[in-house]
Amino acid sequence: MKKRNKEQKTKRTKKDQKIFQMINPNAAGIDIGSEEHWVAVPEDRDEQPVRKFGCFTSDLYALCDWLKKCHIETVAMESTGVYWIPLFQILESRGFAVKLVNARHVKNVPGRKTDVEDCQWLQQLHTFGLLSGSFRPEDSICVLRSYCRQRENLIQHAAAHIQHMQKALIQMNLQLHKVISDISGLTGMRIIKSILAGERDPITLAKMRDPRIKSSAETIAKALEGDYRQEHLFALKQAVEAYEVYQRQIQDCDQEMEAYLAKLDSKVDDNTLPPSEGKSRNPRGNAPHFDLRSHLYRITGVDFTQIHGLDASSVYSIVTEVGLDPNAFPSVKRFTNWLALCPNNRITGGKVKSSKTRKVKSRAADAFRLAAMSLTNSASALGGYLRRMRSRLGAPEAITATAHKLARIFYHLWRTGEAYQDPGQHYYEQKYKERVLANMKKRAKELGYEISLIPAT
Repeated sequence: MKKRNKEQKTKRTKKDQKIFQMINPNAAGIDIGSEEHWVAVPEDRDEQPVRKFGCFTSDLYALCDWLKKCHIETVAMESTGVYWIPLFQILESRGFAVKLVNARHVKNVPGRKTDVEDCQWLQQLHTFGLLSGSFRPEDSICVLRSYCRQRENLIQHAAAHIQHMQKALIQMNLQLHKVISDISGLTGMRIIKSILAGERDPITLAKMRDPRIKSSAETIAKALEGDYRQEHLFALKQAVEAYEVYQRQIQDCDQEMEAYLAKLDSKVDDNTLPPSEGKSRNPRGNAPHFDLRSHLYRITGVDFTQIHGLDASSVYSIVTEVGLDPNAFPSVKRFTNWLALCPNNRITGGKVKSSKTRKVKSRAADAFRLAAMSLTNSASALGGYLRRMRSRLGAPEAITATAHKLARIFYHLWRTGEAYQDPGQHYYEQKYKERVLANMKKRAKELGYEISLIPAT
């Protein structure tokens, strides 16, 4: 009886599957692991439709050969971490259409979970066209993205050693960080290296200050009266050496980035940049020490740094995440939704329960948010928009709203190739007033009245 019920259940399942239209009949599903990959193909393609492969390169080539033998054309894979990258690249080079899907979108029904069932579930969903792949830009941009992310990691490691330097100074009661803004700047490193060289006179050390430092030489000398101990000097020395190692690696990364950017195709006939109003040409902070703005203008055809809040570094971070082809995002709504900068309405029973943005990890969205934060004191239309939204919604929501506005402007320039023109500091405030007045007139007309506006004296 149990066996008969099991057979009937299997028949019903296969019958139900036929109801769906097979969008990708030559589809396979792969469950990626750190040590082994499970692959599922349609049952009629092989006597053993589910197979396990290792993670070595020879195993990956064998996996591709088996998929070719089974006449597979498209593959859906699920993975965590970076274990999917080698197989993804090899499959693409062999001519397969590959989709990396979000694990949240392919959760199986409750019950027993195994790698075999996961790859079969992926294969089944992909066969019926129920999966959408994660966005991945063209290969040339993926190379730039790798350089960009490597540089970010190096900057984070270098920042950790700045904290180690500051800790060693505090342990000797050298309050250098309280009298200068950045101990890793010219003045700070000059004083620290002199201390490591044996200089202990605070007046002599204070004379090394840059003239642009706001603190006086007397104040700096007072901050440099400390308890010099050998163990803390040793820790300070090692922190400085490690910091300088990472600085050299950042410079090497900049050279690689510049060389690769020079190889990319140009989208403009004339590489002359439009004039930059009110923006310094010299790199600041952790910005690359080469003409990144010119390279970005050449490969994109648009000078995005004309948008207030966006500098060359932030534009580079955005471009390496979204690619060079605006057609990858059919509309501005798709673009802002992918960035998770637009409201995510959750509607139940006809009521909007929540409109908060989705929580995603997006470097491009982070770049737009940082750009929005820099507009706090900007005398531009976007600066005025941020301040108006902050008075209404508070700082966090205002930053997200301004980042959304920046993303929409970026997308418009990206598709049209136009130059950005700042409409003025009070532009969005004026547009808001016009909307309010238009709504008042409309409401009055619905009630049978007309409103005549007379300017207040």
